[in-house]
Amino acid sequence: MIWEELNQALIVTGMEASDYKDVMKNLGSVVIKEGYAKESYVDALIAREEEYPTGLDVDGMGVAIPHTSVEHVKKAGIAIAALKQPVTFTQMGTDDETVEVSLVFMLAVVDPNAHIDKLQRIVEMIQDKEMLGKLMKADAPEEMIRMIREKEKTI
Repeated sequence: MIWEELNQALIVTGMEASDYKDVMKNLGSVVIKEGYAKESYVDALIAREEEYPTGLDVDGMGVAIPHTSVEHVKKAGIAIAALKQPVTFTQMGTDDETVEVSLVFMLAVVDPNAHIDKLQRIVEMIQDKEMLGKLMKADAPEEMIRMIREKEKTI
């Protein structure tokens, strides 16, 4: 149950961002401020994203799941951002295909083996297009947490 550890302080609704690097800086700085990651976290996220893109097209809805190696993280967590306007990410598994992302699940991973489970749980969650739409329109972190926890009970 990865969603039990959701922290309202790590959820941003209506985030303004001009590009994926802006998303990494804005959401990554929240992760650092809340004590989940070291100062090196944002730069490491951007570097990893350039090497291993995390954008996903889920039935026409763009989601990204950025993360980086454990040495930049202090404690495990998941930060979530619903973007006001979509930004372009490179599609996972490609070098040049892009996806317009509106929802970002940023992982702070302390156990390199545990992140696979977290990724699988997030993928299960985002395969529900109706759920994605609701998360993208959420007005408050509490609302997003409630929707995710309700959905998890059905997975």
